[in-house]
Amino acid sequence: MKNKIIFVIGFLILAFSMLRNMIPSFSDKPEKLGIVDGKFFPCPDFPNCVSSQETDEEHKIEPIKFENENPISQLEKVISSFPKTTILTKTENYIYAEFQTFLMNYIDDVEFYIDFENKLIHVKSFSRLGKSDLGANRKRVEEIKNKFKNGI
Repeated sequence: MKNKIIFVIGFLILAFSMLRNMIPSFSDKPEKLGIVDGKFFPCPDFPNCVSSQETDEEHKIEPIKFENENPISQLEKVISSFPKTTILTKTENYIYAEFQTFLMNYIDDVEFYIDFENKLIHVKSFSRLGKSDLGANRKRVEEIKNKFKNGI
């Protein structure tokens, strides 16, 4: 009985993962990406988004502080250290990357804006699908901050 339950759960996870890749809405890039006047687009009213530019406790997270003149190469190394991650856009002060979850292959969108004047890297991380991420985006940003601070 236990083996049958494990098999059914495994089959459902596999089937849902395959279905997820076949449905465009699961994998379409969000329309509201990028920086406008030094700001990200606001987080949606769901708990699956964190941003260093938000003010409410549910979404707010501290930005990454930096000291060196060009933090973008270090940030790229940190981002690339995560498995199943792709940098899609990079400019002199902005990076947009997709982070794919290990088991279900969900895609989370992560944006970085380098504020050279204040020596801060603002970050926004959000899930494409669902309302809750069980804290995954907040955890990822904290891991990125720690890796950046410790030189990966």
